[in-house]
Amino acid sequence: MPDHNPLKRSFADMINNNSSSSSSLEMNYSNGVDDHNDTTPQELASVLCSPEKFHPRRYQSKVFEVAVKRNTIAVLETGAGKTMISVMLIKQIGQAVFSSGVKRLILFLAPTVHLQYEVIKSQTSFRVGEYYGSKGIDEWSLTTWEKEIDEHDVSLVLNSSIGYDTSDSLGCLKKGVFESRNGILGVSSATDCEDQLAVLESVLDSQIFTIEDRAEMDVYVPSAKEMCRFYDKAQCSYVELKDKIKASWSKFDASMLDLQGSTKSGYKDMDDKLKTMRKQLSKDHAKILNCLEDLGLVCAYEVLAVKVCLENAPNPTDECGVYRDISLQCRHFLEDVLHIIGESLPHGDNFLLDRGFDSSAALGFGYISPKLHELLQLFLSFGEYRQVLCLIFVERIITAKVVERFLNKVELLAHFTVSYLTGTNASADALAPKMQMETLESFRSGKINLLFSTDVVEEGIHVPNCSCVIRFNLPKTVRSYVQSRGRARQNGSHFITMLERGNTKQRDQLFDIIRSEWSMTDTAINRDPDIWTLKACASEATKAYVVDVTGASVTADSSVSLIHRYCQQLPGDRYYTPKPTFQFEVLERSCRCTMNLPTNAVFQTLVGPTCRNQQLAKQLVCLEACKKLHQMGALDDHLLPSVEEPSEIGVAEGNKSTSAGAGTTKRKELHGTTCIHALSGCWGEKLDGATFHAYKFDFSCSIVSEIYSGFILLIESKLDDDVGNIELDLYLVAKIVKSSISSCGEVHLDAAQMSRAKQFQEFFFNGLFGRLFTGSKSSREFLLQKETASLWSPSNMYLLLPLEPLSISSNESWKIDWKGIEACSSVVQYLNIFLGAQTIGGGGNQLPDNVESSTVECNGANMIHFADAFVNVANLKNTLVLAIHTGRIYSIVEVASDSSAESAFEGNADDVTGFSTYAEYFSKRYGIVLMHPAQPLFRLKQSHNPHNHLVNFNDEGDSKDGTVVGRQQQHVHMPPELLIKVDVPISVVKSIYLMPSLMHRLECLMLASQLRQEIDCHAPNFHISSSLILEAITTLRCCESFSMERLELLGDSVLKYAVSCHLYLKYPNKHEGQLSSWRSGAVCNSTLHKLGTDRKLQGYILDSPFDPRRWTAPGQKSVRPPVPCECGVDTLEVPLDPKFQTESTAIKVGKSCDSGHRWMGSKTISDCVESVIGAYYVSGGLIAALHVMKWFGINAELDLSLIIEAITSASLRSYIPKEDDIKSLESKLGYVFGVKFLLQEAMTHASVQEQGVTYCYQRLEFLGDSVLDLLITWHLYQNHTDVDPGELTDLRSASVNNDNFAQVAVKQNLYSHLLHCSTFLQSQITEYVNSFHESDQGTKAPKALGDLVESIAGALLIDTKFNLDDVWRIFKPLLSPIVTPEKLELPPLRELVELCDSIGVFVKDKCTKKGEMLHAQLWVQLDNELLSGEGYDKNRKAAKGKAASCLLKKLQKRGIIFSRGGSKRRKQDSDRVVDLSSLDLENKDLSGKPKPKRQKKENQVPGDSSRDRSPAISPSHGPPVIESISMQKGGPRTALYDLCKKVQWPMPTFDTTETKSRTAIEFGEGPEQRKGFNSYVSKIVLNLPSFGIVECEGEARADKKTSYDSAALVMLHELRNRGQLIIGESN
Repeated sequence: MPDHNPLKRSFADMINNNSSSSSSLEMNYSNGVDDHNDTTPQELASVLCSPEKFHPRRYQSKVFEVAVKRNTIAVLETGAGKTMISVMLIKQIGQAVFSSGVKRLILFLAPTVHLQYEVIKSQTSFRVGEYYGSKGIDEWSLTTWEKEIDEHDVSLVLNSSIGYDTSDSLGCLKKGVFESRNGILGVSSATDCEDQLAVLESVLDSQIFTIEDRAEMDVYVPSAKEMCRFYDKAQCSYVELKDKIKASWSKFDASMLDLQGSTKSGYKDMDDKLKTMRKQLSKDHAKILNCLEDLGLVCAYEVLAVKVCLENAPNPTDECGVYRDISLQCRHFLEDVLHIIGESLPHGDNFLLDRGFDSSAALGFGYISPKLHELLQLFLSFGEYRQVLCLIFVERIITAKVVERFLNKVELLAHFTVSYLTGTNASADALAPKMQMETLESFRSGKINLLFSTDVVEEGIHVPNCSCVIRFNLPKTVRSYVQSRGRARQNGSHFITMLERGNTKQRDQLFDIIRSEWSMTDTAINRDPDIWTLKACASEATKAYVVDVTGASVTADSSVSLIHRYCQQLPGDRYYTPKPTFQFEVLERSCRCTMNLPTNAVFQTLVGPTCRNQQLAKQLVCLEACKKLHQMGALDDHLLPSVEEPSEIGVAEGNKSTSAGAGTTKRKELHGTTCIHALSGCWGEKLDGATFHAYKFDFSCSIVSEIYSGFILLIESKLDDDVGNIELDLYLVAKIVKSSISSCGEVHLDAAQMSRAKQFQEFFFNGLFGRLFTGSKSSREFLLQKETASLWSPSNMYLLLPLEPLSISSNESWKIDWKGIEACSSVVQYLNIFLGAQTIGGGGNQLPDNVESSTVECNGANMIHFADAFVNVANLKNTLVLAIHTGRIYSIVEVASDSSAESAFEGNADDVTGFSTYAEYFSKRYGIVLMHPAQPLFRLKQSHNPHNHLVNFNDEGDSKDGTVVGRQQQHVHMPPELLIKVDVPISVVKSIYLMPSLMHRLECLMLASQLRQEIDCHAPNFHISSSLILEAITTLRCCESFSMERLELLGDSVLKYAVSCHLYLKYPNKHEGQLSSWRSGAVCNSTLHKLGTDRKLQGYILDSPFDPRRWTAPGQKSVRPPVPCECGVDTLEVPLDPKFQTESTAIKVGKSCDSGHRWMGSKTISDCVESVIGAYYVSGGLIAALHVMKWFGINAELDLSLIIEAITSASLRSYIPKEDDIKSLESKLGYVFGVKFLLQEAMTHASVQEQGVTYCYQRLEFLGDSVLDLLITWHLYQNHTDVDPGELTDLRSASVNNDNFAQVAVKQNLYSHLLHCSTFLQSQITEYVNSFHESDQGTKAPKALGDLVESIAGALLIDTKFNLDDVWRIFKPLLSPIVTPEKLELPPLRELVELCDSIGVFVKDKCTKKGEMLHAQLWVQLDNELLSGEGYDKNRKAAKGKAASCLLKKLQKRGIIFSRGGSKRRKQDSDRVVDLSSLDLENKDLSGKPKPKRQKKENQVPGDSSRDRSPAISPSHGPPVIESISMQKGGPRTALYDLCKKVQWPMPTFDTTETKSRTAIEFGEGPEQRKGFNSYVSKIVLNLPSFGIVECEGEARADKKTSYDSAALVMLHELRNRGQLIIGESN
């Protein structure tokens, strides 16, 4: 031993040579008996969270002081508070390590980590992380580990079993921790052998220490009273029964061997299957015999070890052919044993375990074993005390399960709750981790009294109230004995070991364990601390491969497991599991190993060095393989399977910098809008005139007599041809106006013309869509009286001017109507003069008489006195006039010659009643004294808000977005002297009403053109139309006749194909699994989201419906309520910042503020990237699509040299062709391959590796999958232009799937050419082919058949030099008939949901686990009947699908049939309100209290107790409860819909009556008061199954949706009154 061992230095050396290494931790010794060390983690957190509350015991302080000075192995009793010593040491080390500023870690290793994690986390200020195998840490990347280390830079709690066995972890600890000069405290309860102490000290470079004075420990450490419980030797040996069971086992084992011999394939998977099932058969046999010996006949039959085995037996229904027959042998064996044991029961199988159960009699009959009988007596000795917590340790999982079932049937123990706990190993009997934690927590809390467990809870759990521990089976090690004893933590607890009376072997085993424990403790106490002799570990030098960059190493021992781990991540399937194979060549005194890797590995064969034995030869060849795999890049620098991703296609960068949730529908993001450059202009500042590009608007109405004036758009920028020359249909009530835009060259306007043109635009767009007069009635201001520069913005500068109607003889194609513009200027000029001289609104003011009275007399009755002139009464119809008191523009409908201002006042549409005459009305309301009250009134047609004419609402039969269908036009009556004639044709106004819609579409096309210019800036023009780009950036939310959905579907396939081809060609040595992973990363939504935002695509996306009332022309002042920006960003663009991202459902998507900021679904951006790619593919093919992909940052170009290289490489591959197979397959395909190997590779399954073949179809399948996806999607896109985008997606899903391709393989007889070496696959193919010909749809298609079709497509693509047209020409006949909308069949569950949605009912589901199978139940509540369907399958989705099929058949019998058109989600109308997503949930309160208006007589429906009942509507549950009803708009409807869904009532129906009034009606009270001329009253009808129909009526409301809310509110309160509902407080 050297004089100085650096590993024995004290931590004082690390703390800047402090004189006392323990001075930094204040020690307060306590003589009390309170023990906080054995409390729960929660109690520890509250008691020890501050230093003054934690008083370490003297022995803890002593151990701590020693550990500070040197590396120490502390030998302490279980429950001695070892974790608290560790906490003290961690605090001490932390003060030294982390004050230096150097990044360090403290590692805490424990077999179980959660308890220690909670304690360390609560008792230190350090950031603590816990790590264990089930957390998936073995698969973590370097980046993940670096992130964890950074976030937990003070203390990490690790599980010592991570990634290594015990010996490996100790060696790693010694090298990684000690050599970095960190300290260690090894805390152990015991070791199995005294001789290992010295070895342990040597391995850990530590010294053992224990406490000599045990007095204090005896006070604090809980010590259970140890005792033995003896049971008699079994009198019944069951020899005859065992022989029968063994004979049955032998019979079925022989049957398995016979089945193997009956098959002719001889494939290796058959041998593996047989080996596995024979092993399972032996295990079941052993389990049954063990239960028979240990527990007796009852547990082997009535509670049934056999039944437990049957539950876990493989389900042969999922298998086929000989595989099914082999699996059935296990089940038949268990059934046979069940029969054998049943015959052996002395009194049959109806033995009762009730209150009359006599355990002694059961023992005499042989029903239970003496051991189980003694255990029962022990439990009965506990009496009726229900607070007992007893832990029983058993050796086998099957024992725990069986005894737990048995005891739950014993009535005498019914006051105890019994359960069991096992580990999470691969055994079928093992419990899931979640169930483990729940069971353990129930035991801690006292809900479980008797807990049977294997050694999984021998250490690492803390149950302070555990009063008894029973060892049903003897412990095998000292550690097991000590740890299980330590679980008895309660004072006065017992530790009971069960022994067979007279069994000396058991007695000696227990004695050896106790002696070893005392010997170890005595050795540790008597060890001289100053004499430390390291015992050399007998191990030879280990060969290893070390990576210099990281220091990662692999030894010969660990290399085998690393090779297996590498093979596990290679792609495989049900028929082939990638794994290495080894062949040994035996030489004279040595051997050599040859290793073969799977065909998709980077290399296949490697010969190892010559060694003395086979084990070492295998290890060394694996070590060489690890080295080679690392050098070839298959293992990374940390010697883990490589997961690097190619950066040139934007995968790695995208994933690293994209935040969680990017590209998902759940996340919403705030984004700005892109400014349209073409709309901007600086001509407003030019004093000498300006030159404009002119675009003429022509209109043609479907009603020939309807005339619309032509207009001219004058704009500074030149528009692209496909923007400035378009045709567009505009939809009005009962008519269509065809509009056309054409370029007319350039036009120059001088300054005067520009001024008049601006004045025309200001006058009409404010007069029609805004207000010419602003301010209150008493102080009105004319908008155009002052400077109007503020109405114009350089970012939105253009002119819309009327054109003169041209005569046939005219040679000019267009001419601006300057006469009309001048007339408009005259009106403005008059108003400026008139309003400058008079104040409108002042009481008693007379209108100025600008016309001489003599003129009046001369003209007589044919002349009408207007405000500014006399006008002949003839030909006034359709004349435009302006009201000088309101600034509103009207058109004259007729002269009401039978009325005057002195006539009785009937009320105008925009005013209230309460006046006797019109003269009185104008006098009192406006302060105007009419000078000519005797003149006849004019009936005028008033101007209205702009409408959305881009969408055809004529077929809807309802009002949408301002389009009024079938409503009576509101007219007003007005004296002529308040009007100014506007000498502009009414056709001009009619055209102006079209401008918002027309200009909106034109602006959108400008935006699309702008995006196109940005994409094609430095590239040739691919002639992508702006309308197609517009479609690509328009979402469904815009409610247009087009959207990005179809292009997105196509773009998704194009992107997948391009990336697949690029990866296949660029990385010829990468296997299909790597390629698929890289492709997924490249095309995933998070990557596309980043690519889109990098190009600022979000600003171009149109994501809200066109609101014509918020559209404003240049020179127009908006009168809509402002939507102020609340995000604090001053620019149009919103930065990409987490504070502008949310998952809140309260956010309203699509609605923009006045700054153009709007919330948008994150996935919308990803979808838009795909739709833009799709648009370029439609117009320019693959070359154009690759161009736009490159613009986005996806470099997936198809290099011709790589294509040639791939073909050349395939032509040089060596293989043994089967000429007949190749020629036969070529004839079926109708194509002769130039490179035969490609077809041979496409036919070859990976399972042929066992025959030495070094290739398979997996890479071709990867390529062919994307080829067929693109070809079929393109075909559907072109041939079904009129189908809904959702239906197009369904068509693709029905066409591009494994089942469909498998059918192609069978129909075209391609399956017979598949080369494989799998009995399982062959039997599956045979069964599927037979079922296909018999039209049996129940047999699932083998995936390999679909893969075969895809791989052939991939081979064709390469052989045709990536000519998609050739591949489609060959494949289209093979795929025919391709599904059409008429023949499209949806999955049963989807069909059921859509059908129920269309009829307004809900589907309720429930899934329960029954053995290996899932039982799915579905319910549908019709008006008077509850229907149910059931399904069983191993997969939840499949089980629910079968249940849905059952329900669909029942619905079909009742005449309810699914139809594709009828399944569309209906809009809210007067018949049914179903669509919750269409609710307008604005922040507007409802007013008025609910009052039932009228109730019809109920139609009672008698309940039928014999019908199926859904759990949701069981009467035993009582009436449903809703906490409150939100009074926000849409709140009552949502509450009612949620209620109907919860209890499965059919959806309510609404019937709304609209009432019109010529006077305004007030709705609501206070600040929420509203006025309107239309009122809506809704009636609601709700069918309560088994109770009857309830009908209510709501109160009148100003709009239809609010009337729905009122009716829903009345219905909810009516249900409460009837006892059908409980309602909490409204908010």
